[in-house]
Amino acid sequence: MPTYDCHCAANGRTVEVKHAVSATVGTWREVCELAGIPPDQSPGDAPVAKQLAATGIGDTRTRAAANPAPSMGGCGSGACGHRH
Repeated sequence: MPTYDCHCAANGRTVEVKHAVSATVGTWREVCELAGIPPDQSPGDAPVAKQLAATGIGDTRTRAAANPAPSMGGCGSGACGHRH
């Protein structure tokens, strides 16, 4: 399944999601459902712009921003050796 970066101009967030090519994802609510994240205060009907992610693995910065994890010196803190 391809990986897409979905950007919501209403809240400035970009979230990585995976879905079938045939699926249509056009709102922030749909992105949140696919990513398993809460919509927070953003309007669910806010439109999103979708583009194919650069890699099948995805951008760890995007994933970390959408799903922040407690820092234990791992990826996201720069201690892992990845460029962030």
